[in-house]
Amino acid sequence: MYTQADKRCPLTQLVAHIHNGDCLAIGGGLSWREPMAALRELIRQGIKDLKLVGSAHGIDVDLLCGAGSVASSAESYVGFEQDFGMALNYRRACETGAVKVEDNCCYTLVQQLRAAIQGLPFMPIRSVQGTDFLKLHPEFKTITCPFSGEQLVLVPALKPDVALIHAHYADEHGNLHIDGPPVADILFAKASKKVIVTVEEIIPHQELANKGVTIPYFYVTAICEVPYGAHPTSCYPRYAYDREHTKHYYQSAKSGGDNFRDNYLNPYIYDCKDHASYLNLIGGQVRLNRLEHWNSDIDQWMQLYE
Repeated sequence: MYTQADKRCPLTQLVAHIHNGDCLAIGGGLSWREPMAALRELIRQGIKDLKLVGSAHGIDVDLLCGAGSVASSAESYVGFEQDFGMALNYRRACETGAVKVEDNCCYTLVQQLRAAIQGLPFMPIRSVQGTDFLKLHPEFKTITCPFSGEQLVLVPALKPDVALIHAHYADEHGNLHIDGPPVADILFAKASKKVIVTVEEIIPHQELANKGVTIPYFYVTAICEVPYGAHPTSCYPRYAYDREHTKHYYQSAKSGGDNFRDNYLNPYIYDCKDHASYLNLIGGQVRLNRLEHWNSDIDQWMQLYE
């Protein structure tokens, strides 16, 4: 439990809570509210050998794989959906053995986190019966229920070392408000040993309370205000997904190796000393204003996908 009165810190200090070899739970999902500014700082700090866990993810996991930061990855999906398809750095790393694949499904993750939250060593599930998940995961066990005689699968508790989340609002104490679906973030916050959070805006406590607390302060280790910290993923309703930048990323990832480093990692991460430099590089306030005004009308929103 983390009860200090003021949990604000710089981004460099926030990310320093993550260490080589940690099990890292990444919040958000697909192209929505992923903690991208913190992940870029993680890469700058040279943190390696991470064991990633999550539900359905995209550029966040792919970027870490492309930077060589990942030892293993346990997600239900990693890709760019209908827009660009496969996550190419992730696929390349898995195929070459650079990253160990621990194929999983969303509900397995949910039950493993619930077990950790309740202080239990495992949780029963039905959903993976009749699949090859039992072959892929020898740590999953099958038992006969002593009450019904039914066959059930037991999945072990999952307690990540660190949960990394991007939220819309926080107060200085670490209470969080998320607009829209929390994905697995609430479960991550409750199950993980440490919870570090970037937010669009830190606001007074009463204003946060009026919006509603999604994750209470006592789960949260540290917070940092990072406007546009989810870019290029969306943080609706504040700003939309940056398809143009994601397309550039995808084309760089497609070439792989030195080309990915030269065309993406170097200019957008290693040569950017901080998040402000990154925002200037991607087009500054002109680009950000365009993403913010996605809801002016349907045509404005559709133009983001042209």
